[in-house]
Amino acid sequence: MEQKGRRRLRSSTVILGGMGALAAALTSCGSEPDKRCVDRNSYDVIKGYRVVDSSACNSSSSSSSGKKSGAKGGKNSGKNGGKTVDGDWYYDADVSSGWADYGTFDKSKAADRGGFGCSGSGGG
Repeated sequence: MEQKGRRRLRSSTVILGGMGALAAALTSCGSEPDKRCVDRNSYDVIKGYRVVDSSACNSSSSSSSGKKSGAKGGKNSGKNGGKTVDGDWYYDADVSSGWADYGTFDKSKAADRGGFGCSGSGGG
């Protein structure tokens, strides 16, 4: 009778598995939540907010709380019928066909996806 022993893992298998676990831990501990630039004036009850070019969010001045200090908002857009685009960052939203919904405009309230070794504060 042949005696069954423990199966020994090759060192390459152990190293690759360890590297995968390390990569998962590091990437899940990101400090920036997913964000999209949306037009606050475009809200649709079913679709959410229309995603616009990030220049509409980058060009407008904003305070640390995420609220705009200017009254105009972003730039004019030909796709919006000449209306002013009120571009703002929308965090952790579900995005589908150019529309974003179920997110937040408050970066501090965006989902904290902490992984191994992440502090409870979320960073950022």
